[in-house]
Amino acid sequence: MEEKVLKRTGIFLSLISVLICGSIFRFPQIRSVSQLWVEAMNEYELKTQAEQLNMTGLELLDYNNEQAKEQAKEEPITFDSQLRLELPLGVSGDELQITQDYVTQTIDIKIPYADSEYFYRYPMLGRSDNIDSLTYESREGYGVVEFVTSQVLELETSFDKDYFYIDFLTPHEVYDKVVVIDAGHGGNAPGATKQGVNEKDIDLDIVLKLKELFDASGDDKSIGVYYTRTEDLNPSFENRVGLANKSGADLFISVHNNSTQSGKMSSINGTQVMYDELKGDEALGSKGLAQICLEEVTAQTGSSNKGLVEGNSIYIIRSSEVPVALIEVGFMTNQTELNNLKSEEYQKKVAQGIYNAILRAFAEGY
Repeated sequence: MEEKVLKRTGIFLSLISVLICGSIFRFPQIRSVSQLWVEAMNEYELKTQAEQLNMTGLELLDYNNEQAKEQAKEEPITFDSQLRLELPLGVSGDELQITQDYVTQTIDIKIPYADSEYFYRYPMLGRSDNIDSLTYESREGYGVVEFVTSQVLELETSFDKDYFYIDFLTPHEVYDKVVVIDAGHGGNAPGATKQGVNEKDIDLDIVLKLKELFDASGDDKSIGVYYTRTEDLNPSFENRVGLANKSGADLFISVHNNSTQSGKMSSINGTQVMYDELKGDEALGSKGLAQICLEEVTAQTGSSNKGLVEGNSIYIIRSSEVPVALIEVGFMTNQTELNNLKSEEYQKKVAQGIYNAILRAFAEGY
């Protein structure tokens, strides 16, 4: 708590002391000074805590800011970051654990030895811009502060012996370019299934190989890459396209595989890419990105070029606020193509084609 806030509390308690002393002078036989002092302290603390417990996390943050502002007229409170947490006694800033789920824009901060009263005894201060909700709970020896933000944000943190500071940065404040990669289906949504092979697994295998290419590029600041999934999960359509929109991505690419309408094995094969035809004439738009993806993937794999496909009927395509391309790498209903898609070497070629397409798109001005 800031020094001025402590001073204010001290003045308040001094007034209580005067009242108590007056009461003692008039009614010396009622109770001892120590009893009245403890009762006054408890009443003040319970009242303050009750007021705070009736607030949401964001309301409590705003309340803390207003209290600090009122008490800082002569000596303004200054700290550089958007949020400041006070560290519990004996806890260092490097002991805090931070996890982020970019798909749901959820940030958890675990604070060792922070009990259920931590959030009220150690007021958090700062701005609440871009925070939709703020909650706190104590579990298993940790206090957990959880933020849900209105957009994808990166954290920049620092600390001193008393406080932990958090800056929220947009992806474009960290990276020159931003791309979102979506591995189609997942979890309880297998996609096309042929001969015991699930589309969701091929989609994910290709994306993980693409991730290896980006991870090995050694350029951490040029292109920021966000993935809707890197495990066998099934994010909602809203969260998939939301990751692209809320990160302000420059490109959104979704990886899928195809099948015939009947689902029967056939001779039909090749690569198609879907785009938003309602935005097809935009310069550096969905259609142009789809064409780049089609050319680069077929160049790497030797797959047949089956052209572009209108895709505004697909939720993640029509809902995307950024240039989007949905790549149908191959037909799982074609035996040769299915064999290729199961091959690690072929998956690497597909990943390389998508990687090349992203670099080319950025080189061409996306």
